[in-house]
Amino acid sequence: MSQSRSLDQVEADLVALRAAAERAGTALACLFSSSDEFEAAVIRARREAGAFRRHRRAFPTGWVALTVLLALAFLMM
Repeated sequence: MSQSRSLDQVEADLVALRAAAERAGTALACLFSSSDEFEAAVIRARREAGAFRRHRRAFPTGWVALTVLLALAFLMM
């Protein structure tokens, strides 16, 4: 059996629903006033994470030495 609700209860529920919808809309608001601020924050976060560091490769001395030794061994045969 369904309960009949009074008009006051329905209006109160609608007001509560609108208030909840407004609060939900402000929860999704952006923290940045422009896209430039957002991009700067993204770049700053990526720099802190190490995304833009240059990777310096060490000189491959081991590979050079191994290649020279193999070449010498091949030439001695």
